[in-house]
Amino acid sequence: MTKSELIARLAELNPHLYQRDVERIVTTIFDEVGEALARGDRVELRGFGAFSVKRRDARQGRNPRTGQSVSVSSKFVPFFRTGKQLRERLNTVG
Repeated sequence: MTKSELIARLAELNPHLYQRDVERIVTTIFDEVGEALARGDRVELRGFGAFSVKRRDARQGRNPRTGQSVSVSSKFVPFFRTGKQLRERLNTVG
């Protein structure tokens, strides 16, 4: 599902809201999650999952085209861990 599909679905489920307001709400939520992760905070959505930031150490990589060794600097990457309810929902049969 894309962001625009999510906005359209939420607008459909909430006919009392204008689509532009739904779009503003979704954009604000995504922006706040991104800003919290940029600060190094953890974002938990109960029943859905938790977003956090993990640090990847510097390492020696390889250029796949030439095979030459390349130095890859350390970096921070987003990480998502599913919540128990979401895992159970995905693994129920039928």
